[in-house]
Amino acid sequence: WEKVLEEEKRYKNLCRLLFSESNPIPVKKALHKMKLIEKSELRLPLVEMDETMAEILFKEMKACGVI
Repeated sequence: WEKVLEEEKRYKNLCRLLFSESNPIPVKKALHKMKLIEKSELRLPLVEMDETMAEILFKEMKACGVI
């Protein structure tokens, strides 16, 4: 359980940020940054992720070793 708790603590903030805006906006932004999808285009009524929040997400992704 210790390993599980360590992993949960490590990724907790990243998980929170992935749901900081309407799904799938942050998830698509993260997948695009990881080069797992070609583009992060959204269809209406969804709009692009706030740039400040995107930078916070990318910073946390780096801290977690995802990018």
